[in-house]
Amino acid sequence: MPRETMEYDVVIVGGGPSGLAAAIRLKQLAAEHGREVGVCVLEKGSEVGAHILSGAVVDPRALTELFPDWQAKGAPLATPVTDDRFLVLSESRAHRLPNWMLPPLMSNHGMYIASLGNVCRWLAQQAEALGVEIYAGFPAAQVLYDEHGAVRGVATGDMGVAKDGSHKSGYQPGMELLAKYTLFAEGCRGSLSQELMARYGLREGISPQVYGIGLKELWQVAPEKHQRGLVVHTQGWPLDSHTGGGSFVYHFDENLVSIGFVVHLSYSNPHLSPYDEFQRFKTHPSIRGTLEGGKRVGYGARAINEGGLQSVPKLVFPGGALIGCSAGFVNLPRIKGSHNAMKTGMLGAEAAFAALGEGRAYDELTTYPEAFRKSWAYRDLYKVRNVKPGLKWGLWPGTLHGGMHMWLNDLGLGFLVPWTLRHVKADNETLMPAAEMSKIEYPKYDGVITFDKLSSVFISNTNHEEDQPSHLQLRDPSIPVALNLALYDGPEQRYCPAGVYEFVADEGPGGSAKRLQVNAPNCVHCKTCDIKDPKQNIHWVTPEGGGGPNYTNM
Repeated sequence: MPRETMEYDVVIVGGGPSGLAAAIRLKQLAAEHGREVGVCVLEKGSEVGAHILSGAVVDPRALTELFPDWQAKGAPLATPVTDDRFLVLSESRAHRLPNWMLPPLMSNHGMYIASLGNVCRWLAQQAEALGVEIYAGFPAAQVLYDEHGAVRGVATGDMGVAKDGSHKSGYQPGMELLAKYTLFAEGCRGSLSQELMARYGLREGISPQVYGIGLKELWQVAPEKHQRGLVVHTQGWPLDSHTGGGSFVYHFDENLVSIGFVVHLSYSNPHLSPYDEFQRFKTHPSIRGTLEGGKRVGYGARAINEGGLQSVPKLVFPGGALIGCSAGFVNLPRIKGSHNAMKTGMLGAEAAFAALGEGRAYDELTTYPEAFRKSWAYRDLYKVRNVKPGLKWGLWPGTLHGGMHMWLNDLGLGFLVPWTLRHVKADNETLMPAAEMSKIEYPKYDGVITFDKLSSVFISNTNHEEDQPSHLQLRDPSIPVALNLALYDGPEQRYCPAGVYEFVADEGPGGSAKRLQVNAPNCVHCKTCDIKDPKQNIHWVTPEGGGGPNYTNM
C-alpha cells in the first residue's frame, strides 16, 4: 500500500517543551509578518504530555519570552517555590546545608513546581489555537532524505504489523510528512536524532554525551504533612561516594508530592540497581515520614542528558536541526532543562522562519547555532560546564570543585576558571566485571513505602499492542548471555526500571542454560538500555503509535 504524503514548511518531531515552543514561535512570527507557514508536530505518545516526565521545578524565563501573559492565559504553574532546602544524607541522619553556602544559581526562588506534562498539554492548546497541526500517537519512525542527502522529512511507523512481520487485518502504512525544514525535538536519546548524529558526523570532536536515569513517583500525602512550595534536594546515601546522583522532593498543588531519584549512568558496579536505590532512599528517616499515611499514584522513569555544554553536538545539518534534549541542554546542578529546551526550540524556529522568508529549503540553518552561542541558554550551561566532569574524582571532591566554579561564575570571576573539562568515557564503557565488584543486598519491598517494579509499571499506565515487533532490538542475540551475563552478571536486569529484561532458564537440552527474555510491553521508554548496554547491543526504536506510558500529573 502506498504511503500518504503531506507537505509542510516545517515538521517538528516531538511534542515536548522544545517542539511545542518551536511550533508556537513559528506561528507567532508568521502572524507578526503577515505570512502563512505550515507547521506540523508529531508526538509518539497517545496524547501530548503522555510521555513527559520531569521533577519539575520550572524556570519560567523562556515561557515568559514566549507568552509574557502566561499567567493570565492560565498556564499550569500555580505553585511558586517558597522554601528551598539542600540535605546531605548519611544512613540515619540528614545534614542541611545553609542556603548562603550554595551558589546563587542553585536557588529555586522565583521558580514554580509543576507537572511538566500538564505544561506541555497547555502549550499544545496554545499551539493549536495558533494553527499548528498536532498529530499525537504518530511516532516518527524513519528519516527521509532527498537525492542530495538532505533531510526531506520523516515517515511515521506502520500500524497493524504483527510480531512475525506480517500485516494484520487493520494494517495501515505510515505517512510521509515532507518539509522544507525538519526540527527534531525527540527528547533525550531520540532514536532518529542518534541516526542523524552518526550520518552527518555531528559529534565529531565533541565529548561523549553522558546520562543519568531519573526515577519518579507521585504521592498524595496526608494534608498535615504537605508543605506547598517546599523544594528539597539531597545528596549522599544510599549511593556510595563513587556513584553520582541525588534526589528531589517537591510539594505542590493539593497535597501532591513529586519524589524522585537520579543515578548517573557512569556507575561502575554492575550489581547496582537504580530502581532499588530509589526505593531504599524513601526509607530514610528524613523522607519516610512525609510518605507514611499517603498513597502512591504515579510512577515513571526517563534518561536525562547530563553532559552539558561540552557534549552538545553540532546542531544543524542539511534540511534540519536538533533542538531541546535531542541535543542535550540540561543544566545538571540546577536539575533543570525545560527552560533551555524551550529557548533552543524558539531559536531554531526563528532561524527556520528567516530561511523560509529568503526562499531557502533543505540547507543548514547556520544562524541557529550562532544565536544559541549568544543566548542566555548558552551562558546558563557555560557557568556549570565543569560540574559533571569533575565528579570523576569522586562525589565530594567533585562537588567542591563544581561549587567553586559556580561561585566564581556567579561573582563575575569566571575568568579565574577558564578551563573546560571533557568527558572521557561513554556510560556503556564504565562497568567493571561483576567478580571485581561487591554485591549489593537490597531490602525487600514492604508494599507501603517501597514497591516492586511490576506494580510500578502498572501505575505508569504503560500499554503496548502485544502482537507487534519488539521495539527493543538485539543487534547480536548471543551477547546478552555470552558477555553480559558471563562478565557483568546481566546488568540489564538491574538497570532497567521496568522489568523488561529477565534471564530465564533456557528450555533447550540440559535446561541449565540461561537466555534473555525481553518483556517489551513493560517498557516505559526511559532509553536506559540503549545507553548503558556495554556493547551497545540494544537498539531502541519506536513502537506502534500511542504505545508506552500514559503519565498523569507527572
